[in-house]
Amino acid sequence: MNAGARVQRLLWASIGTKDPKVSDILYVRGLAAPFTVNTMPEATLKAFADHGEMAETLSVHTEEVLAKFAKAGIDMDALAAQLLDEGAAGFVRSWKDLMECIASKSVMLKAA
Repeated sequence: MNAGARVQRLLWASIGTKDPKVSDILYVRGLAAPFTVNTMPEATLKAFADHGEMAETLSVHTEEVLAKFAKAGIDMDALAAQLLDEGAAGFVRSWKDLMECIASKSVMLKAA
């Protein structure tokens, strides 16, 4: 970055909470960090604008948190691989659903 290269940024995708029992801005607060990209539902963005506050960022305690994971016996490489596989599979499912929807609509329009 200092030499002018484009930085690859970590992407947090769809960081809205699904569980109504937790804060509606839980992940925005927890995943905010320099040089990241956060996508979120409009409701989450509005909630953060309404009552969110930036404090410490993810990068402040990263090494400490990862050390706790390792101490608890969590294999970070295996976890990362699992999350990557599950995330990619979710995008593939969404893409296939979209393509099926487009094909179905195309058939309906040709028939009309």
